[in-house]
Amino acid sequence: MSTDAEQGFEQALASLEDRVRQLEGGDVPLEKALTLFEEGVDLARTCHEQLEAAEERVAQLVRGPRGIDERPLDDVQ
Repeated sequence: MSTDAEQGFEQALASLEDRVRQLEGGDVPLEKALTLFEEGVDLARTCHEQLEAAEERVAQLVRGPRGIDERPLDDVQ
């Protein structure tokens, strides 16, 4: 089994959604609910980190004085 950090975004998100559904069902014992919650927090962290990494890779193309310039997303206004 892969760790959360090794999962792709879509797989981690699906795993998180599965845990949320189980918790929302309300039919799990307390210890299982705590385990699901802890796993969900780890999966949410994994998704957040992967989204931040993707955002860093995204660049906005803008027309500059020398043609098309590529700038990090945060630099574009």
